[in-house]
Amino acid sequence: MKTKKIPLRKSVVSNEVIDKRDLLRIVKNKEGQVFIDPTGKANGRGAYIKLDNAEALEAKKKKVFNRSFSMEVDESFYDELVAYVDHKVKRRELGLE
Repeated sequence: MKTKKIPLRKSVVSNEVIDKRDLLRIVKNKEGQVFIDPTGKANGRGAYIKLDNAEALEAKKKKVFNRSFSMEVDESFYDELVAYVDHKVKRRELGLE
């Protein structure tokens, strides 16, 4: 029986190579909009961070997506990112995901 290949991606904050399912994809589309991609399939340039509160706060502090996407990303996006990651982490702890 063939073993299924596990997709791996690198976190832009910690530079760890992790299973794609444990990461959150952030996308910049052709219009220059930056947003969270919960499906992982949206069109555009993607960057990943680990689904971890500390990593989301580190991304906000270092403004890593400014560098990843070569543009200025709004502070409000980083606040939304931290809230989203916090929500997802709590859902995982409850066993809902």
